[in-house]
Amino acid sequence: MTDQSVKALLEAFRSPSPTPGGGSAAALAGAIGASLLAMVAGLPKPRAANDGELQRLRDAGSDCAGLALELEALVDRDSEAYDQVVAAYRLPKETDADKAARAGRIQYALRAAIEAPLDVMRATSAAIHSGPTLQRLGNVNASSDVQVGLELLRAGLAGARLNVEINLGSLKDQGYVAEVRAEVARLSESGAADAPSASS
Repeated sequence: MTDQSVKALLEAFRSPSPTPGGGSAAALAGAIGASLLAMVAGLPKPRAANDGELQRLRDAGSDCAGLALELEALVDRDSEAYDQVVAAYRLPKETDADKAARAGRIQYALRAAIEAPLDVMRATSAAIHSGPTLQRLGNVNASSDVQVGLELLRAGLAGARLNVEINLGSLKDQGYVAEVRAEVARLSESGAADAPSASS
């Protein structure tokens, strides 16, 4: 999907097809947000006062650029994971063997459908970590760009969390469920704590 024009991609989101859906939208929001932060880090006339601060700014920009590429890939990966879930639920269930195979495939597909938005959460949270550095050391005229980027990252983080949680209830591996819930809580708290306010 990310190879399409913006117009075609938006048409795909508007279509009655279930994919791309909210998970891909969360990844896209995060990718745009991380890209904005990378842009700010590369602007001339930063507030970095010495070589050390300039290097921190460049490192933050490089991190955000890499995370933007990860999130770009996750736009497609999330849709592919959901398509696997749909395909698993459509498997035959005529015999006991069919039912067992179908149940196993559903569990496998649900894990993939959880891991994709969980990776979106990981990437958006990591990009949000760069917010304070960019807000403090980037070009002062780009402060609003930092804030827009962070709002998009927070939207991606929250949207991905919704997509993780909606699938957890159908998983039978309670140990895995508990691990994911703990990580989701940690990523959500970390993302909120690291985001600078508009007045900072």
